[in-house]
Amino acid sequence: MMDRKKAETAGIHVWLVMWKATRALEAHAQRSIQSLGMCRSDFGVLEALLHKGPLPVSALGDKVLLTSGSITTAVDRLERRGYVERRGDAADRRARIVHLTESGSRVIRPLYAEHVRAMERALTGVPPQRRATLVGMVRELGRTAETLLMPRSETAGSSSRRARKERGK
Repeated sequence: MMDRKKAETAGIHVWLVMWKATRALEAHAQRSIQSLGMCRSDFGVLEALLHKGPLPVSALGDKVLLTSGSITTAVDRLERRGYVERRGDAADRRARIVHLTESGSRVIRPLYAEHVRAMERALTGVPPQRRATLVGMVRELGRTAETLLMPRSETAGSSSRRARKERGK
């Protein structure tokens, strides 16, 4: 049997703690978004366009973690409401770029501000000065875990690209 200190740092324990915390934060986010009268995919699309600017449909789907079919459905729904519009891409006639309309901007700005307040309430247990450390550690964990999932041939190239990026080259 493992001693308590080893058990608390074991990979399985870290995973369980992260999983439970993620589920709790996800429940707060879902409640917040639902209280705003919007579904998560629509909120995610509008928020991404607000903060990232116009995006190709496929890139938008990647940003909000939706499949190609789901992102198309969400964009169709938002387009019918007048919140977004698709425009052609001058560089690639086959591509469609999704733009936030003025109406969509008027809708998402206050909703996003309320969501920010809700997520701040959900994180009251973590003082602001410790959040940067937490974010850095979780980011490091995610990158390491992601790298381990890559085939060996991709891993070497990714790590060297990441190292160049971190050095600013």
